[in-house]
Order: sequence, then C-alpha cells, then structure tokens
Amino acid sequence: MTWKKGFKIKLLHLITDLHVGGAEMMLYKLLSNIDREVFEVEVVSLTDTGPVGIKIRELGVPVRALEIRKKAPNPLKLLQFARQIRQSPPHCIQTWMYHADLAGGLASVLAGRIPVIWGIRHSRLDPQSTKRTTLWIAGICARLSRKLPAKIVCCSEASRQVHAELGYETGKMVVIPNGFDLSAYKPDPSSRIYVRRELGIPEEALLIGMVARYAPDKDHRNFIYAAARLNTCRPDVHFLLCGDGVTWENPELVAWTKAAGILDRCHLLGRRDDIARLTASLDIATSSSYSEGFSNVIGEAMACGVPCVATDVGDSALVVGQTGKAVPPKDHRTLAQAWSELIELGPVGRSRLGQAARLRIKEHFSLPLIVNRYEELYKEVICNDVSEYAADQ
Repeated sequence: MTWKKGFKIKLLHLITDLHVGGAEMMLYKLLSNIDREVFEVEVVSLTDTGPVGIKIRELGVPVRALEIRKKAPNPLKLLQFARQIRQSPPHCIQTWMYHADLAGGLASVLAGRIPVIWGIRHSRLDPQSTKRTTLWIAGICARLSRKLPAKIVCCSEASRQVHAELGYETGKMVVIPNGFDLSAYKPDPSSRIYVRRELGIPEEALLIGMVARYAPDKDHRNFIYAAARLNTCRPDVHFLLCGDGVTWENPELVAWTKAAGILDRCHLLGRRDDIARLTASLDIATSSSYSEGFSNVIGEAMACGVPCVATDVGDSALVVGQTGKAVPPKDHRTLAQAWSELIELGPVGRSRLGQAARLRIKEHFSLPLIVNRYEELYKEVICNDVSEYAADQ
C-alpha cells in the first residue's frame, strides 16, 4: 500500500516496565531506527519509566507510565488508559511481554477494537522457575489469542513452539528475532588493552565473560562452577561478570566465588554503560541461562567478533550456528569443556570463528533487517483500518 503524502502511522508501544532487559532494549533499538517520516510513536509503561524509558525520551519519543503496582494492580488505571486511547486512538498497539499483552488486548477492546500486536519474549514456562502469576497470565492470553491480537510476534522459533503447545493461535504467530547494531558492536582491539588495564590483569590474559543481570534464570552459579572447573587446568584465565546485582555486595554470588576458589580470577563489575567495550575485550563470551527467548548478549558478542559458548535454550544454538558452541543448560562440566576447546584453538582459530560470527549477524540479524520486518508487519496489520489514507493507485 502507498500512503497519502503527509500521512503517518500512529504506533503505541505498551510494555510491562522499562528497566534494563532484552525486551526493553529491543524496543529502544527499534525506536532508534524506525522510519519517523512514516511512523509516529509513543511508549507507555504499565509500571514506571525506568532507565530505558529515559533513553527512549532522549530519542524524542513520548514516554509515560501508568504507575500500576505489580503486587496490587488497580484496574481503574487500565480503564483510564483505555479511555485515553479511545479519545486519541493510535492506528496500532504493540505490546511487549505477557502483562502488557493482556492489558493492551483488553484496553484495545474497551477503546473500540484498535488492532493490537502481542509480543512474546519467553521460550520456557517451567512451573518450577516461573512465577505463578506469569503462568496464569500466559494461560489467559493463550485462551484469548484467537480473538484479541491481530498478530503475535515471537522473538524466537523456540518461543513460537512453546506457546503453540500452550494453546496460542498459531495462525497469528510470526517470528521476528532481535536485531543488532553492527556500528555500535564491532571488533575493537583497543578495548582488549583498556579493559585488562582496568582489571589489573596482564594484557595477554585470557578473558571469558558474561553480561547478565543477577536473576535465577541467568544461572550465574553454573558459570562460577564451570569457571572453577576450568581453573584447575587453566589458572591463567580470568572471568568477567557484569549486570545489575553482579557485584561484590551480592553475598550469594561472592559465596559461590569463594567456595570455587576463584576470588582472584573473578571480576564482578555490576551494571555498566560500556557493554560494547567490555564485550569486545573478551576472548570468549558466554550465556549460561537455563531460560532465554533470544539472547541479546550472544548476538552482541558475535557482532563484536567474539566467539561464544551459549546454553542451548531459546534460539541460542540457532543463532551461534557453527561459529561457537552450544551446551546443555545446568551442566557446568560441559560448559567448562567448551571453553577449553575454544582456548585450544588459539588466537588465530578464535579470530576466524569471531569473523564468521560477525558475518552471521550481518546476514541474518542486523538491526536494519529486523526493523524493516517490524515496519512491514505494522503496515500489514493496519492496512485495512486506514484504507481511507491510501493514495490512489
């Protein structure tokens, strides 16, 4: 469809929160690159603004928070939101994660059936490790998926399969993976020197790292146990961990590190704003999660030309392909062995893998490709609703 001159597609993005996470950062990257000549965008958080909300505002995108408390949600705030979008309706609402999917779907009905696109980020719904409210809302969404959303975006093929089994409407599902900015994440030999100097370790030291907030599903214990195992045969290797809660003030993490006997080899950096630089400094990047939709940190490391070892959850094995290694989750022995095998390749062998990894991201997961897929999906969903704005053919 060709749009009339001056017509803009109004998009409203509804997300559970705007703290640092995979969905939030993908939304930020999408808004950083979407065609603002065609799309007029706004972001609404169900809870608070958060640090990613501040970054989105810096793009010139309006951001507001409904201030709904997770533990005691007020349904009146959802009704107020529905009233607001009824008064000034967007052409389409895209929601991110289960709570926003349900809230956005209901609000779209109350506001007069605005087309809504759901966004699913999970690839595992294990009753042992998933909150009961999350399981409950996902189940409700499965039952409502035949009527509420126009489309359902899954961030991975694994996510699509899991939710199809849960009862989500398969005919509405489309897989759009995360995209990566190859200009921001790229090989940078100087980072290797600067980061090692910051850590106070030799410039030739091998550095294995993981970027992940401290959360059960990221399985930092698995990483630490694997590091301890590798340390018995490679005491020259250092380990870098960063992310929210990954600090020396974290008693559980410090206890594991101390018990593993690698206090002098572990570097806990907490939350950092220079993730691209830290990632480019690594010899091997890792994700040790036991649950993942689509790993941003693995894609970012590959874009930096760093070979990866990732647990085989979500689409991690698919993304890594032959450029690194995929290992079973919760298996520190196999994780340590995979690290050892990449170390044995030497700098030249790892460099070849890293080059292949960056090329794989460029060909399949570059940000312009992914943003274009979102833009085409928006146009497809709303084309019938805005036919009066189409130019004569």
